[in-house]
Amino acid sequence: MSTRWAMVTGVGRSVGIGAAICRTLAAEGVSICFTGWTSYDTAIYGGEHRRWQASFASEIEQHGVDAFGLEVDLSDPAAIEPLMDQARQRAGMLSILVNNAAFSTNGDIEELTAQQLDDHYAVNVRGMALLTQAFARQWSGETGGRIVNMTSGQGQGPMPGELAYAASKGAVEAFTTSVAPTLALRGITVNAVNPGPTDTGWMSDELKAILLPQFPMGRIGLPEDAARLVAFLCSEQAGWITGQVMNSEGGFWRK
Repeated sequence: MSTRWAMVTGVGRSVGIGAAICRTLAAEGVSICFTGWTSYDTAIYGGEHRRWQASFASEIEQHGVDAFGLEVDLSDPAAIEPLMDQARQRAGMLSILVNNAAFSTNGDIEELTAQQLDDHYAVNVRGMALLTQAFARQWSGETGGRIVNMTSGQGQGPMPGELAYAASKGAVEAFTTSVAPTLALRGITVNAVNPGPTDTGWMSDELKAILLPQFPMGRIGLPEDAARLVAFLCSEQAGWITGQVMNSEGGFWRK
């Protein structure tokens, strides 16, 4: 079994970006602790649920690594330390953290509420930041620590109708660039990845028809596209890259 472990959050669906990241890292010999939150995934997507974790862990183990899943509500700040403790009991020191979990609902300026802002902030900003802190505290290596935060391209152009989400993901990018120097002193790189519009099963045929002409490469993004970039940033070869926001969008252009 591998001695290098990654924690990947927001892995609740077999077709999602989180699952693709787990598969790609596992194929490179990294053992996986993945997290999900059943009630959110069920409410948003309505399909997969807790018992999927066991089958997904078995799938990951086919790569010759270890794997297990944990349920966690990252909107609860009190859940962060127990999550890290659970992971370390099984994995020991984690070498990689991928903050992929996200809360997302639509709403433009007229629909914006304090609760909507708070809900996005709780997971996308506070949960990400506290988990980054917990990861850094448990890291005892001299070099080789890796953190990747998922963002959404809000810096590339406007995202009307997703104000709370875009604002929270903008904060993710600001946090990533600002924390990078401190983490570099501890042997940890931290970067952000924007996968662009990605077909994870949520796109309708009508939306695909609208988006496709905006991809000059002739297809819509796939979860594996983002996963390959994340895996590279987690590799030894990416040890000189930190504090960066990388857009993996296949040339997607915004109208």
